[in-house]
Amino acid sequence: MNFFGWILTLLACLASSLPCLADSYDLVHIESEILDEQRQYNVLLPKHYAETSQHYPVIYRLDGAENIPLMKEVLNRLQEANAAPEVIIVAIENTDRLRDMYPTVNEDTNGPVGLGGGADKFLAFIEQELIPDVEKRYRTHSTRIIAGASAAGTFSVYAMQQRPGLFDAHIAYSPAVWWNTGAMVKRTEQWLATHPAKPTYLFMNMGNEGLPMRPYYDALLSAFTNNENHNIKLVVNEHPGVAHGLTATAGIFNAYQSFFMNKVFAREHVTADMQVIDSYYLQLGKQWGVDPTPPENVVRELGYYFSWQQHPDIAMQLFKHNLSHHPQNPDAITGVAYGYEAQNNLAQALNYAERALAAAPKDHPYYDYFVKNVARLRSQ
Repeated sequence: MNFFGWILTLLACLASSLPCLADSYDLVHIESEILDEQRQYNVLLPKHYAETSQHYPVIYRLDGAENIPLMKEVLNRLQEANAAPEVIIVAIENTDRLRDMYPTVNEDTNGPVGLGGGADKFLAFIEQELIPDVEKRYRTHSTRIIAGASAAGTFSVYAMQQRPGLFDAHIAYSPAVWWNTGAMVKRTEQWLATHPAKPTYLFMNMGNEGLPMRPYYDALLSAFTNNENHNIKLVVNEHPGVAHGLTATAGIFNAYQSFFMNKVFAREHVTADMQVIDSYYLQLGKQWGVDPTPPENVVRELGYYFSWQQHPDIAMQLFKHNLSHHPQNPDAITGVAYGYEAQNNLAQALNYAERALAAAPKDHPYYDYFVKNVARLRSQ
């Protein structure tokens, strides 16, 4: 079964389990002065939230808690592969969806005429009331994402333009930019002409939508193509044959996998300048809300790889750079010993092997290896 087939199967299974899953959410009510009504949102906390003091990135998902189960499972897969951090999911429930999601009142007879126009107030509610309430109640990190589909996808694009910097990523599954004869397309063209300087990430996709939606969406893509801006990381997916109501399901993996940095530094990005690695993890630390120190096992494994690929000088640079960040770690010390042995410098290899053994507690899972490694090098 391909990944998309797995997603569809998972969605069907999760739909039947929504009532019991809802018990694990925090349901929060908030009295909004801006909207002059009571609103509510559901929160799913990371599975390790209670065990740590860590602060977590937050995904603000429009259109309510029914979106949480699929998000949870896809993000869990990414987290298990070191491709995403644990996150807090905040699902915002609707009271008047069309009013809140569209910035202009619709005058296009292809849709409900006279509705919409409340997006600015809804965005003010999110910025001034909802986000402060979430950040008061939970340990949040500064990385924020907003995601929505169809009308809510249009709102994600609107939020990017109206409140630059409020969110780091904007996810718009099949944004319904046909609304009010393409008012959002015109708005986007004007916004791009101002050369926005706030870095942001925008994911958009589209399924098999036809008239009136497709021409306006194509015009939106053309606006980004014709006004290229290096501050906007744009990721676009096409899903031929996928219905409008399934584009969020089809796009969720790529939307988050393309935004979050991978915890494992890519081999192809290794150079003789080890600061490239440090810079990468500094950025990852800011995005994930974690310690920016390059992980010991990741850098050591890169050293082994380059040694096996017959690049002993780069391998040794990696081993020593790893040790500079983890000077008391017996695994990092052993990496340097391995590098010296690969260069046939057995005296230095033994020196570092002995240091690794001295630093390793006896309950270390590889303690016996450290003992045997010292004996082997001494015998040579």
